[in-house]
Amino acid sequence: MLPCLNKQLLGLDCPGCGMQRSVDLLVHGEFLAAFQMYPAIYPILVLLVFLITSTFLKFKYSQQTKMVLMFITAGTIIVSYILKMHNLFN
Repeated sequence: MLPCLNKQLLGLDCPGCGMQRSVDLLVHGEFLAAFQMYPAIYPILVLLVFLITSTFLKFKYSQQTKMVLMFITAGTIIVSYILKMHNLFN
C-alpha cells in the first residue's frame, strides 16, 4: 500500500488514512471491517456509483442529488476524522 506522506512527515493520520485498507477489505468481503477502518467508504462508493451512472443516464434532480451525496461524503469524512483525532489525543 502507498504510505501516507502526512503520517510520515507529521506523525498524524490524514483524513484519508485507512481508505486503501478499507477498499482492500471490501474486495475481500470484509464489509464491517471496511467500515470500521474507514467509515466514509460507503458514502464515497455511493457517490462514485452515482457519478458514473449519471454520466450515461440523465436524472431529473441529478445536480441536487450530487450535491447532497457530496455533502454527506464530506461530512462523514470530517466527523470520522474528528472522532479519530479525539480518541487519539484522549
